[in-house]
Parts: sequence; C-alpha cells; structure tokens
Amino acid sequence: MEVSVLGIGNILWADEGFGVRAVEALHAAYAFPEGVELVDGGTLGLNLSTYVESTRRLLVLDAIDFALAPGTVKVLRDAEVPAWTKAKLSPHQTGFNDILAMAALRGCAPESVTVIGVQPVDLMSFGAALTAPVRSRLPEAVGLAAREIAAWGFPGRPRAPGEAVEPLGPMPLAMAEYESGLANEDDPARFGDPRLIAKRLAGDAG
Repeated sequence: MEVSVLGIGNILWADEGFGVRAVEALHAAYAFPEGVELVDGGTLGLNLSTYVESTRRLLVLDAIDFALAPGTVKVLRDAEVPAWTKAKLSPHQTGFNDILAMAALRGCAPESVTVIGVQPVDLMSFGAALTAPVRSRLPEAVGLAAREIAAWGFPGRPRAPGEAVEPLGPMPLAMAEYESGLANEDDPARFGDPRLIAKRLAGDAG
C-alpha cells in the first residue's frame, strides 16, 4: 500500500473508540484512489503489524492523553510520534510503540507516520458511547486526515449524498446502530451497557 489509515481503539470503553469511529467517518465521507487502504484496527494489537509493515505512509487515528483540554485535536508527525507511543493511553490499550519498533527492526518501517489524536474525556465507562466533546471532533479529524492523505498525493473524492458505502466492519458495530441503545452522558446507567446487563440478569434468573 502507498497509504494505510488505521483507526485504533476499543469501542466498548467510551472515548477509547474514537479512532475506530474516525476512520469509519473518513470512509463514509471520501472515496480514495487505489493504493489507499482504510482499516478498522480496533484492538488487533500486534496483528496491526501486517498493515504497518506493508505501507509507505501510515496515518493513525486514536484517542490520546495529551493532558490538554477535553476534545482537543492534535497532529503528530514522524519524529514527534515516539513521544506518543512511549506510554499506554489506558489499561485497555495495546502499546503501538511495540508495533513500530518491530517494523523498524525488520527494516519495514513506513517512510512517513502521522497520528491524529483527540484528548479523551472518559475511558472507563464500559459500554458507553463517545462523549459529546470527543464526538464533536470527528468532522475535524476527518478533514485533517483527508488533507494529510491528499498531501501525500492521494486526494479523496467527496462522496455524493446517499452514495452507497461498504462498511469497514460488521454493521451491528457501526456507530449509529451500536450506540443507539447505549447510555449517554446524562444517563445514570452510563457505567454499563443496559443491553448487556439485561442479558446477564435474564441469565441469572434462568
């Protein structure tokens, strides 16, 4: 691949799913030419090395603890990236530094690496949707990603309204469908997905 775009994170832990939702939004907004690959990297961990080692340019979308104001978007490029990968963002994250280090040792590191990250608000609410400050930054992250890919020589075509788009992952995990039954920030059930809790209670009762 000339360009690989990885959205990484865990959609089960609120804002940690930002990277996955961002790459989904990018895919829904733009059609890219041959040589550009968009990947829902989720929590694939070391399995992401396949994508990292087979591309010339790597763009990563993720939630990153910059210790900035909630919802702040920041872009890191090349030499700035190791500062991000030195520490895990949260207890649920697989260190991306290991993947980049392995690629370098094998002589397969990308020529260019860009990371677009957002400062999370909530990483500990299991089964919760993205918080409002983080969700509101999805369009900004999509715009930045599209411009970065275009600068690499692969401009995307804005999709027409109503254009059919093949989803990157299973439809039940797409943001609109998945979050339709999740707790929002004002819901006292935010610390647990009520759908999962109901199934567990039904199982215990049986």
